[in-house]
Amino acid sequence: MSFDLQKMLESKRALRRQLAARPVAEKLRMLDALRERELAIRGRVAHPDPSSLREDPAPFHTKSE
Repeated sequence: MSFDLQKMLESKRALRRQLAARPVAEKLRMLDALRERELAIRGRVAHPDPSSLREDPAPFHTKSE
């Protein structure tokens, strides 16, 4: 597989133009489908204990004169 950066960038531009040209109703349907996928993925991932994600702040030091 070869990577042609210019070809990839033009392909992305073309896709963005195609998406921008779609009707708003279709864009909203696409957004709903993405939300459904996100919820399905999120439902499969076990959520860790929120306290395990907490990070203690760095100590605040001042110069004493």
